[in-house]
Amino acid sequence: MEHGNHHAADSSEPAEPGRGSPQTPEAVSGFWDQSYSEKPALWSGRPNAALVSEIRGLQPGRVLDVGCGEGADAVWLAEQSWEVTALEVSTVALDRAARQAARRGVTVTWLHSGLVEAALPPASFDLVSAQYPALLRTGDKAAEFALLHAVAPGGTLLVVHHQLPADPDTSAHSAALRDYVGLADVAALLDENWHLEVHETRPRNVSTGAGAHHTEDVVLRARRLR
Repeated sequence: MEHGNHHAADSSEPAEPGRGSPQTPEAVSGFWDQSYSEKPALWSGRPNAALVSEIRGLQPGRVLDVGCGEGADAVWLAEQSWEVTALEVSTVALDRAARQAARRGVTVTWLHSGLVEAALPPASFDLVSAQYPALLRTGDKAAEFALLHAVAPGGTLLVVHHQLPADPDTSAHSAALRDYVGLADVAALLDENWHLEVHETRPRNVSTGAGAHHTEDVVLRARRLR
């Protein structure tokens, strides 16, 4: 199964389950609940910069926020007139996100689920956003196909990830991340039904927090043709 992604919204990411960690939905949910419970707020509360930049000019419609964390992106999207559905495996994070939405006076449909487990109706979103996802690789590529299948014809898929070091032995954390879906895995499945609009590496300008060691992000934006 997959983990659901967790934003590093201009901040740092917590340690993710390493190799051999429990991977049942319950175990994954418990892991992230514990991670969120250790701090009053895990992320910055600001929407991810790549999201803000890449959806500029898109007509607001139905959007899926995959792994919404504490809701910064979801709330911001709702404020931009998007109809937001937000997925998250952690109930602690979802509670924080819902409180933030209430404070800001916006409506979001919150779903306590991973992406694959949610079994969302296919082709039902005008925008699918996955910011720094922690989607476990599987032999059947379930997470990758779930991302693609959720996008409606004419809709946009936006996936943003940290650029991993070229050397897989740089750190145990980086090695563990290679068990998770990367942008190359998603890009490899884009066929003639898709138009790849952006697939590039960009500088990441974050100077504080544990995530400051990430100096580059990779951004993929694709439009579904049919």
